[in-house]
Amino acid sequence: MSPTPLAEELRIAIARLSRRLRTLRPVPGAGAAPLSLTQFAALAAIERHGSMTPRELADHEKVQPPSMTRVIAFLEGEGLVERSPHPTDGRQVVLHATEAGRNLLAEERRRKEAWLSQRLAELTSEEREILHRAAPILDKLSKA
Repeated sequence: MSPTPLAEELRIAIARLSRRLRTLRPVPGAGAAPLSLTQFAALAAIERHGSMTPRELADHEKVQPPSMTRVIAFLEGEGLVERSPHPTDGRQVVLHATEAGRNLLAEERRRKEAWLSQRLAELTSEEREILHRAAPILDKLSKA
């Protein structure tokens, strides 16, 4: 198969799967923190990297620093991230996910992985093996 038709098939399939997984997010006002996708992605990046400066986070998420400042302020106000002094540069701060932030991320991941596990269980073992082999390739594409 040439790259062009494969690109179209993958784009459609990945977009549908991503959209379906997003529907599993907590609904604002339903007892869960009402995080936007941008806020959730920022919190997840901080947790995944252990700590980041606001500038590193803005660069990582490919947003302008003033936009990230608003995201950080919201996350901090919700008690999901905290600031601490930078270890070598007194002019900067480092962001860390709080226990509440880590718990929120863990719950969302658990919910999405449970749904996906159920869908994978409906596939044949051959289909699951193909997806197992494709996962690192999809991850490589995501980092290009």
